[in-house]
Amino acid sequence: MLFRDRTDAGRRLAERLLSYRELHPIALGLARGGVVVAAAVAKELGGDFDVLVARKVGAPNFPEVGIGAVGPEGGRFFDIRSVRALGLLDRDLDRLAESEEAEVRRRLAAYRLGRPAPILTDRYVIVVDDGLATGVTAVAACEYVRRQSPKKLILAAPVCSQQAAELLASHVDEVVCLHSPEDFRSVGEWYENFTQTTDQEVMLLLSEAERAGYLA
Repeated sequence: MLFRDRTDAGRRLAERLLSYRELHPIALGLARGGVVVAAAVAKELGGDFDVLVARKVGAPNFPEVGIGAVGPEGGRFFDIRSVRALGLLDRDLDRLAESEEAEVRRRLAAYRLGRPAPILTDRYVIVVDDGLATGVTAVAACEYVRRQSPKKLILAAPVCSQQAAELLASHVDEVVCLHSPEDFRSVGEWYENFTQTTDQEVMLLLSEAERAGYLA
């Protein structure tokens, strides 16, 4: 399975989510790439749309290796096995998390421009990403949503590793993944066009949704 781009992936993902069309769901895109996918999902389902920001926390000296993630309002998730294997203490985790939490705050301020976060209580919430490798960032994002008592929490992605799908299954009510290959290596290999999404593109999608009346 190969997606042309994130918009194509979102449209195809929406086909698997049609059972939620009459329930007026809200699609929350994980910044940045997941926002493009979520916008397409929201349009196809006739639901609301907004952005959700979480950040991976990398291992000391190896930032590309995710050992956890942080979400909005100080939410944190760490992979206990990784933390123990690296011999990290609470103060080490605090130090690693703080810079990523600052980036979460920066992005939210830039994207929202003073607009309050949507109320998720008793809603059908679909957290959308463009793909899941380890799944730790999505866990931090979904835990933020879970604390607001949604009616149902769905994690949706066009492609994900089997490891990520298994991890998320214990944090959400439903995992919807179009493709979960055994030989998963990276999210980008499943897209013809996987150019990096910018802050400007995220803000443009939010502005378009506001003008069209489906911004949460």
